[in-house]
Amino acid sequence: MHASETLRTNLQSVLVDLIALHLQGKQAHWNIVGPNFRDLHLQLDEIVDDVREFSDQLAERLRALNAQPDGRIETVAATTHLPTFPAGEVLTTDAVNLITERLNLTVENMRVVHDDVDEEDPTSADILHLFIEKLEQYAWMVSAENRRPQSAGRN
Repeated sequence: MHASETLRTNLQSVLVDLIALHLQGKQAHWNIVGPNFRDLHLQLDEIVDDVREFSDQLAERLRALNAQPDGRIETVAATTHLPTFPAGEVLTTDAVNLITERLNLTVENMRVVHDDVDEEDPTSADILHLFIEKLEQYAWMVSAENRRPQSAGRN
């Protein structure tokens, strides 16, 4: 199968977000400080490892579709949907919000391109499903660091 330009563009869009998420997750991992440092530090490594694997899997899927993935830093920086991660030390509670936002933005982009991907290549859509499931789980788990319990009887 040869990917159409639309399929290639959609998968490339997801790829650059995954690469950016991987790099920003590592930036956070190296520079967080504050309460619950160790747990978040370790959790970020888990996320980074999975996201790195996701980007590799997606890039290899692009190659299987006779398309060329572009993971060059200038391409990632110019085309990612993720905002720049702050420089320097970041308080753990702020990092929780920053990483949760980036996880959600990455998933949001996957959902935006999903239907077009599914129409042309259900196999690639299935791969996106797996990524979405795991990234949403991470967003929930990371965001829980800053949440307070909901009041009983309140939904």
